[in-house]
Amino acid sequence: MRLRDLIADRGVHVVDGAMGTVLYTQGVFVNVCYDELNLTKPEVVREVHAGYVGAGAEILETNTFGANPVHLSAYGLAEQTEAINRRAAELARAAANQRATVVGTIGPLGLRVEPFGPTSREEAEALFRRQACGLLQGGVDGFVLETFGNLEEIKAALRAVHSLTDLPVIAQMSVGDDGRTVCGTDVETIARALDAEQADVIGLNCSVGPAGMLDAIERMAAVTSRPLSAQPNTGLPRVVGNRQMYLSSPDYMATYAERLAAAGVRFVGGCCGTSCDHVRAIRARIAASVDVLRR
Repeated sequence: MRLRDLIADRGVHVVDGAMGTVLYTQGVFVNVCYDELNLTKPEVVREVHAGYVGAGAEILETNTFGANPVHLSAYGLAEQTEAINRRAAELARAAANQRATVVGTIGPLGLRVEPFGPTSREEAEALFRRQACGLLQGGVDGFVLETFGNLEEIKAALRAVHSLTDLPVIAQMSVGDDGRTVCGTDVETIARALDAEQADVIGLNCSVGPAGMLDAIERMAAVTSRPLSAQPNTGLPRVVGNRQMYLSSPDYMATYAERLAAAGVRFVGGCCGTSCDHVRAIRARIAASVDVLRR
């Protein structure tokens, strides 16, 4: 089933979990460009995707969170922007094997976009457009914009995608426990602005754990009729030894997934710290409470 069909059916659908933290637990060090793994270690990326399909995820996100020309330039890879994104989409599609739909992941540029920095909205759009082109070449069925803290930057990403395609877009920002982004924008303003920009699905990801996200989602639901999405971290990380570990259990995440669905969330998954075990538990809990998941 296509993403547009999942949006239209009014059901609750399960998105996959983390990519970066799963790769890290498998021994991929943080000094490596995770986006380049699509070219250098495609079997590792494909295996993560396949694990989420087996756990019951209906939507797979490509391994391209930082695959824009700005981030890639730090590794001398800016010229391979389109190739990395195209290959990432192909890997996710192969792993999905028609059992899940694939969305192209786009994260922030890592630049300060106006009005908070010198990068113009037009420059930002051009950079996002390169990434979106590669994802489209790889055959994505839609897009997810995630972990944005600057409302103007996510609007630039949304406009870049809309300039290339009419495929649906899930637009997610990241907020703190106070329901505000790092730039100080509250969730009500986020919801209204992304609604006006014609995002097909509006939501939140990363940052706070599921309890804090539930409150923010309830506030968003009060001001928009757009479908909502939620992909929280598995709580805040704790330092264990020399590693940052996310300790929320699969059952804890599943409990809050059910509560998020009751609050109006149509697309629920996880971000940092979320594993196949978490996604499997979320799928089982949602299937048991709302019998509308695609079989």
